[in-house]
Amino acid sequence: MTANRGLALFRFWFALLGFVAVLFQFLHLVQNVPGASAGNYFSYFTIESNIIAFVTLGIAGWYAWQGASPRWLELLRGAATVYMTITGITYSLLLSDIDVNTPIPWVNVVLHYTVPTVMVIDWLVDLPRERIPVRTSLVWLAFPLLYLVYSLLRGPLVGWYPYPFLDPRSSGFGTVAVMSLLIAVGAFAFAAVAALSTRLQNSVPHPASVPVEQ
Repeated sequence: MTANRGLALFRFWFALLGFVAVLFQFLHLVQNVPGASAGNYFSYFTIESNIIAFVTLGIAGWYAWQGASPRWLELLRGAATVYMTITGITYSLLLSDIDVNTPIPWVNVVLHYTVPTVMVIDWLVDLPRERIPVRTSLVWLAFPLLYLVYSLLRGPLVGWYPYPFLDPRSSGFGTVAVMSLLIAVGAFAFAAVAALSTRLQNSVPHPASVPVEQ
């Protein structure tokens, strides 16, 4: 694999943008919103998935600059893409009119629209060279599942839930269960699509694998 400096710079730029957005929003909240806490802020799936995304973009940018793409990085990129897809679609469908602690307009756009879109584009323009089986992509669902368990266990302890559809005090446990199931089904679909998309790369022979006629 040859170095791709353009792709590397693309990743570095959006990694920096995501980092600045998360940090700027946090500093704004703790300085201007009474009662704002780091524990609550970093308990939003949006924030956690964006952190995973900008860390992944930074690492992937460094490897693209070097002209390398290890298997573990391809799996990490797939996971980050799935998480940001969950973030973007869930926000658009369920949370766009709800306060989720992103009151600064440009930060809200970056975290809920820009970075999710960038992660999908980055995945599609640089698909893994080897196929990722759907069964392997199921490992990506561990983080959303752990996040759900964490949110439901932490909620009663601190009297706060990150999203209305996870708050049994207002919607009841039945609604929480149904919404969690729907999001889980969506997450599985995103993971499966990401894994199946890796077949597109392998449908075209890689230049290095094409024999050269003597």
